[in-house]
Amino acid sequence: MGHKVHPVGFRVGVIRGWDAKWYADKHYVTYLLEDLKIRKRLRSVYPEAGVSQVEIDRQANNVTLTIHTARPGILIGRGGQRVDEMRRMLEKLIGKRIQLNIREVQQPELDAFLVARSVADQMERRVAYRRAMKQSMQRTIQAGAKGMRIRCAGRLDGAEIARKIIMHEGRVPLHTIRADIDYGFTEAATVMGRIGVKVWIYKGDILPEKEEEEAAAPPVAAVAEAAPAESAVAAPPVAATAEAPVAEVKPVAAEQPVPASLAAEEKPKPVRRAPRPKAAEAPATAEAAPAPAPTTEEKPKAPVRRVVRPKPVTTETPKAAEDTADDKAKTPVRRAPRAVAPKVKPEEAAEKSSAPAGSADKQGEGNATT
Repeated sequence: MGHKVHPVGFRVGVIRGWDAKWYADKHYVTYLLEDLKIRKRLRSVYPEAGVSQVEIDRQANNVTLTIHTARPGILIGRGGQRVDEMRRMLEKLIGKRIQLNIREVQQPELDAFLVARSVADQMERRVAYRRAMKQSMQRTIQAGAKGMRIRCAGRLDGAEIARKIIMHEGRVPLHTIRADIDYGFTEAATVMGRIGVKVWIYKGDILPEKEEEEAAAPPVAAVAEAAPAESAVAAPPVAATAEAPVAEVKPVAAEQPVPASLAAEEKPKPVRRAPRPKAAEAPATAEAAPAPAPTTEEKPKAPVRRVVRPKPVTTETPKAAEDTADDKAKTPVRRAPRAVAPKVKPEEAAEKSSAPAGSADKQGEGNATT
């Protein structure tokens, strides 16, 4: 199942104390039941009073109740009538003497239980739950809270299937023990069933070191005040002893001259200034070290103009012209390939020579066939 820790119980003993301050060995169960009855009766009888916390302190048979409420006038009544009625009612409930202390909650918007109770009351009056949650969150953040979270679970808007809705703004560091987180839970009794409302409010961090430093501050201040008084008492002899050596040192300083080497060493070192731009350095250097005037002044160089010279006309002889024309006219002549006679074997040549010379027709036929 879930492993969520109650934010208040997680910080008890570090930045928070107990709501019930008593100890019992044998009567533990009876005392615990009495505390539960007292808290339940107060919230049921005075629901409009806005009771956020009830602190119970037991000493022997006397019970002291400190009630934190947003509307103390409702609990006190005119002339304290309701206080007496409440005391008699609670004494009859537990059978012991009770002393009541009523304290007002200065900022109800920063109290988690009161914020949850206001959201639940709006749901009971059939106000839209989203609107109620957003408005309460805005008021709490404007009051100075650093973070807040609201969770509503149940049959919202009369739905058949229960669901939950969570709205948050800012930071809510639940795992930081020094974080001052107030937690409140209540239920809205609607027509369709109960709707649970949980509220977490983060107000900031509580650092115990600051409290220790503030407690240790007064003795330090007392010591600081005593120190100037002692120095004022001891001041005259110190001044008298300081005057004697000063009178003796004056003539010695006048008689003994300081050597030049020591004086040179004691001279302060020249301070290096930042380099100035080159344009500004020219007049400064000329004033510091005047140089002899230059004999020749540099004149600005005139732009060089290039002159295009005409090419010399060469007069060629008619023979040279003809030679050049002939050279140009000469082009390489491509020769036709020579016909190569077929090679004839010596046997065939002998046969041709031995054959009788026939008529021209036969020779033509023979040539044709070959």
